[in-house]
Amino acid sequence: MKALTLSHPTLTREILLRKADETPGAWIGIRIAGLLLILSGWKSTQVAELFGLTRWAVVKWIQKANSSGVEMVTDRDRSGRPPRLDEDVLNKLDEALSKSPQEFGIPRAKWDGVVFVEYLKKAYHVEIHVRHAQRLIKKLGYSLRRPMYRFVQAKEEGVDEFREVLKKTPVGSEKQE
Repeated sequence: MKALTLSHPTLTREILLRKADETPGAWIGIRIAGLLLILSGWKSTQVAELFGLTRWAVVKWIQKANSSGVEMVTDRDRSGRPPRLDEDVLNKLDEALSKSPQEFGIPRAKWDGVVFVEYLKKAYHVEIHVRHAQRLIKKLGYSLRRPMYRFVQAKEEGVDEFREVLKKTPVGSEKQE
């Protein structure tokens, strides 16, 4: 099998290092480092093992680099649905999460996914799923803790009567009242 090499004329060590200085982002840096290692003679499997990637991912990097040059290092713009909540709304949500849901007319003591969905629907007319609401809460720096269940203790009055009712009676006999 023939070894894969980089052959595009715009792919030199100096250009890649300059691109690393200009471009922020961890994945971009990893791609640049991977291409630099390929240029210095490393095999695609070695680069893949080094960065914890599949060999096929590194091969795709090499193929894209050979076809489009150094521009493959930066992420291309991707189409997709624009977010429903912009930065301003996220800041307002962050402020709301620091308060009690009761201050917004929601009869609950703590925020959770369901309460957050209800608040978004009421305040911003945005409907999202509960799991997405939980991710938003986490993204805003809050944590969701499991609720603690406490059993309500019985009062002393009526305990004796309750125990009498619960006592087993022999089969066939009926309780006298």
